[in-house]
Amino acid sequence: MEANIEQANLQEAKLHLANLFMANLKEANLKGTGLYGAKLGGANLQGTNLYGADLREANLEEAKLEGAKLGGAKFERTKLERSYLIEANLEGAYLIKANFQGANLQGVNLKLTYLIEANLQGANLREANLQGANLEAANLEAANLEKANLKKANLKGANLKKANFKEANLSEANLEKANLIGTKLHLANLRRANIQGANLNEADIFYADLKKANLKGANLQGTNFYGTEFQEANLQGADLQGANLNRTHLERAELKGANFEGANFEEANFEEANLQGANFEGANLRETHYLTFDQLSKVKTLHDTKLDDKLLIPLKKKYPTLFENLMNERG
Repeated sequence: MEANIEQANLQEAKLHLANLFMANLKEANLKGTGLYGAKLGGANLQGTNLYGADLREANLEEAKLEGAKLGGAKFERTKLERSYLIEANLEGAYLIKANFQGANLQGVNLKLTYLIEANLQGANLREANLQGANLEAANLEAANLEKANLKKANLKGANLKKANFKEANLSEANLEKANLIGTKLHLANLRRANIQGANLNEADIFYADLKKANLKGANLQGTNFYGTEFQEANLQGADLQGANLNRTHLERAELKGANFEGANFEEANFEEANLQGANFEGANLRETHYLTFDQLSKVKTLHDTKLDDKLLIPLKKKYPTLFENLMNERG
């Protein structure tokens, strides 16, 4: 028989390992309650006050937690698969290694939460507030974070493969060594983000804001950066082989030693960008803006590079070795 404890006052009660499967605890007061290892699968906790509650290793699979107050609660290793947390408040909660696979967290408040190594695979976090949250090594593969706020969030080493960050705010976020393969970052704000050593292979990042972002040594092969803003960004040593950089803004960007083999830069802006030692083999540099003879004289190679005649002719005349095949040179 399903327990009906709707609107009950169980503040600071000791309910460790309790069996409350499918129980009705709607709008109950469970503030500070001990629910360690409790069975709450399918339970109705809508609007319930669980502030500071101990839910470590509890089972809340498919539980209804819409609008619940969960700030400061402990959820370490808690099972929350396919649970409903729409517009719930979890600010400052401890969610280390919690399992939210397939959960609905739309509009949830996860500000300053601890989600280290949490599993959010396939979760819906649309318009969620994750400002300052710690998601180090978390799994967000195929998660929906459209329009989510991740300002200053820590996503170091996180798995973000094929996640949707369309129009998300990732300004000043730490994405160092994160897996962003095939991730959607359309119109995302990544200003001043740390993306050093991350893997963005074949990601879609068009019209994104990457001003002053750190992409040093990142894998950006085949990535679509159409219309993206890189002003003052650091792309030193990054691999952009085959990337689409059409109509990008690279003003004052650091491109030293980057690999742009086969990349497309049509209508890109290179004003005051540092191209020293960059590899432009087979790249398309036609119809670019503010690209100068002096900048191109410092690159590693222009072999098979497509250039407008006003730059191609004088460069070939003064620096013919730039157009030689590097493979032949090494041989």
